Amino acid sequence: MAEKLSFCVNIESPIAVYVQIENQVQFAIASGRLKPGDTLPSVREMSGMLNINPNTVTKAYRDLELLQLVHTRRGVGVTVADKAPKICKDTTVAMVKLHLIDAVAECMASGLNTNEVRKVVSETIDAKTAPYQPAKRK
Repeated sequence: MAEKLSFCVNIESPIAVYVQIENQVQFAIASGRLKPGDTLPSVREMSGMLNINPNTVTKAYRDLELLQLVHTRRGVGVTVADKAPKICKDTTVAMVKLHLIDAVAECMASGLNTNEVRKVVSETIDAKTAPYQPAKRK
């Protein structure tokens, strides 16, 4: 198994929990924290770690397999596929760009100027918040 990875889910997020898991696995692969051949936590381990229904983890793992990012083998578990890093890098960069386009457009539409938007982005980067962690309110 890869280094100890940390996953979290935010049940208050509009993003479905299984999608949050899928995205976090893709982020880990794209960043190199998960490499081809590495084993993901078992369904039981992941559901216990996140305090969610095992069926939710099963759905996420099944979707990742359909995307050809992982392989599931009885007795071995769920492992990262050889071509997963390139797929994940391309996919996550595109996804993040879309999120940023929407976020910046919302900032500008709400009346923030360019410098204020840059300040918000810098503060967000400096906070080093993991995906799907509930935002800390000021």
